Amino acid sequence: MSRTSYDRFLTVFSPEGRLYQVEYAFKAISGSGHTAIAVRGKDTAVVITQKKVPDKLLDASTITHLFSITPTIGCVMTGLIADARAQVMRARAEAADFRYKYGYEITPDALSRRMANINQVYTQRAGMRPLGISMILIGSDPEFGPQCFKLDPAGYFVGYHATSAGQKQQEAMNHLEKKWKKLDSGRGADDAVRAGQTLSRAEVIELAIEAISTVHATDFKPDEVEIGIVSDSDEEDEKTRGQWRVMNEEEIERHLLAYAEKD
Repeated sequence: MSRTSYDRFLTVFSPEGRLYQVEYAFKAISGSGHTAIAVRGKDTAVVITQKKVPDKLLDASTITHLFSITPTIGCVMTGLIADARAQVMRARAEAADFRYKYGYEITPDALSRRMANINQVYTQRAGMRPLGISMILIGSDPEFGPQCFKLDPAGYFVGYHATSAGQKQQEAMNHLEKKWKKLDSGRGADDAVRAGQTLSRAEVIELAIEAISTVHATDFKPDEVEIGIVSDSDEEDEKTRGQWRVMNEEEIERHLLAYAEKD
């Protein structure tokens, strides 16, 4: 077998110990043309992503990268949208199965671990290919408050204070790291957890908007971004407190204006 044909098979390692098909799945995410950003604060977790409508004749309300999985858990998907919908359906089925078996809602970390395990199996069996998507999952944990996890096609998952996926992932991560270091009077680099605890609901939303606006060097209009939020804050409406929801355009516009005025 020539060195170049190691990418023909999902289950065959190259002599350097690489699985090329899994690496190509990561390329599908960075080549998707979208950037998603998630930020977690004291009582709020937020995800933001671009909303691109490729054709004027399309119904814009049917285009989304934000999905609800349980009443308190939602996600933003970056990459191949058809793969994303398949993974969301599986995540909903796993969450419903957990609820049926144990009598309470699945926690964000348990759901992330389960979905990461499924992704890992896709890198091991020849009958299926890895899904070309990155899933950033946010939710409210009854014990630990807001949570944020990122899953990748290799089956790796980890919790974050703030993270990014997609086209401008590295630039967004660099920006978020810089901002995080300045939190808690410049002590963010020493204690990231404590720094995150200083962020209120409004500051979490502002940080997410600032990050996506900065990396794209664009002032987004309300119909060009989508924002999903889970918040236990008193600022959140009592009916939706602790619940996953997607912001409407009027609410997005308010936050975009607040960010623009602060500049």
